[in-house]
Amino acid sequence: MTASPRSASNLIAPDTTGMNFYRADPMLADLLRIHLSDRLFRHIEPHLDRLGAMAGDELDACARMADRHTPVLYQRDRFGRDVQSIEYHPAYRQLEDAAFGQFGIHAMSHRKGILGWADTYPVTAKHAFTFLFNQAEFGLGCPINVTDGCAKLLSNYGDDALKAKYLDGLTQTDMAKLTQGGQFMTEKEGGSDVGKLTTTAVQEGDHWRLTGEKWFCSNADAKVVMLLARPEGAGAGTQGVGLFLMPRFLDDGSQNHYRIVRLKDKLGTRSMASGEIKLEGAIAYSVGRLDRGFVQMAEMVNSSRLSNGVKSTALMRRAHHDAMTVANGRVVFGQRIIDMPLARRQLLKIMLPTEQALSMSFLTADALDRAEGGSQDAAALLRILTPTLKFRATRDARKVCGDALEMRGGIGYVEEFATSRLLRDAHLGSIWEGTGNIVALDALKRAVGRHGAESALGADLHARLDDSANVPQAWRDRLRGLTDRAIAFARDVASNADNEAEARRATSTLYHVAGAVSLAWEGGRIHQMRGDAKRLLLSRMVVDHRLTVRDPFKSHADGADRAMAAEVLGDHAVGMERAAALLAA
Repeated sequence: MTASPRSASNLIAPDTTGMNFYRADPMLADLLRIHLSDRLFRHIEPHLDRLGAMAGDELDACARMADRHTPVLYQRDRFGRDVQSIEYHPAYRQLEDAAFGQFGIHAMSHRKGILGWADTYPVTAKHAFTFLFNQAEFGLGCPINVTDGCAKLLSNYGDDALKAKYLDGLTQTDMAKLTQGGQFMTEKEGGSDVGKLTTTAVQEGDHWRLTGEKWFCSNADAKVVMLLARPEGAGAGTQGVGLFLMPRFLDDGSQNHYRIVRLKDKLGTRSMASGEIKLEGAIAYSVGRLDRGFVQMAEMVNSSRLSNGVKSTALMRRAHHDAMTVANGRVVFGQRIIDMPLARRQLLKIMLPTEQALSMSFLTADALDRAEGGSQDAAALLRILTPTLKFRATRDARKVCGDALEMRGGIGYVEEFATSRLLRDAHLGSIWEGTGNIVALDALKRAVGRHGAESALGADLHARLDDSANVPQAWRDRLRGLTDRAIAFARDVASNADNEAEARRATSTLYHVAGAVSLAWEGGRIHQMRGDAKRLLLSRMVVDHRLTVRDPFKSHADGADRAMAAEVLGDHAVGMERAAALLAA
């Protein structure tokens, strides 16, 4: 009898299929316990657990299919009428049902009763769901975010008639009643220079007629769109720009007077339809003061930048999960990959920016919650944290996702695995809502130079160190010194026009120092909760690897580095005594 040939399929490293992304991430639960009330955390945890299981299984499968079968634009219906429509793969519709219908992520900040919670959710809780969902599907993150943003703009600035007509649909979780939102800002003439936009608005009774083109419009067939246009007779620049709400369909059911010219053939986020829009006398309604349109839209952009940072962190966490799965599950040359020194170093380069971005995301979300509660100090803190998070986390995501692809080897380059999709999607973060240069200048020239927001950041970081009495004094003192130096460097760059080229480096320095302090503060709090000071070691690694210049001609491998790697890559708790010894090494 001939023996059956041995299957070699088990020689390929496993992937994350079937993983519960919530249960695989104890750090996420730790940070939620720190930032949320115990009652709220206990309420949302079962829902996060369910979403974590879905994200690692059926939602991931849907995301793979939706990425492969991209949206198709039809210019006419089957009867030859000029009625445009976009066809989506059924897998994309399943993703929509989960995000908008089952979990209501878009409505959590606006509608009471989502997932059985009597009130609306704080931003910190909402973005825990954002974080888990986007580990499976990044493309739909944009429609979720802009629908949320449209509701926020309408709620804050719209008149009673507009709210009555459109707000309920934007916050619905009943898919038959939902009206998704869009944000059409970019034009060929302006790009980031919004003051150059050429779209015009002419008043006609109780509404306006819009004419012009919008160049990069994600969620292109959204039923409600917020956009900027220049009212007839208004002045130049951003002060002459108004904010408008434009419905996709008019009251009689006909399509509004604008066309989707074509869909973009994009590098990533291929599941979601982005297009070019031509406005041909489209009917729209003014939102808020006509001379404050840009300022009002900027509020939506800032919320989107926070969401962008959270979603980029989600990509990093998914990449981290995949890299660890490979490292633990593949044996080469008689050893597991995770036991090899060079591989461990690469895993740390994946893990460290991921954990840092997670901390900075929650720090920023918490600032937004406190700012919306009326804290002026938190509002100033938010002003500097938002562009800082957006600048650095999105750039780190590109590197982290690339390193995770490399950890899997050549097969990671194949579209059957998630790593190639993660890498493609990661490149969006750096250009969405402002490229790196634009956002770094916003952080330094505006947040620091105009608003003095670095003072709020310095005060917050010092307060967190004061609140960390169980963290070794010597480490807190070192972090205080680094905080003061980073603030001084940011002020120097902001005040000297000749230093503009340093804006990116100064923004990164603020990010790394804030991250090191946050990780230390969290390490102290988590140790109090459950005896694990692991994040203190991550704080040390941020200082060593992201804030310290090392001699490129000298070996830096030592016993302390190896010991810290063993502690942070392991799944065991690290006691404070052990952490303190390694901090001092």
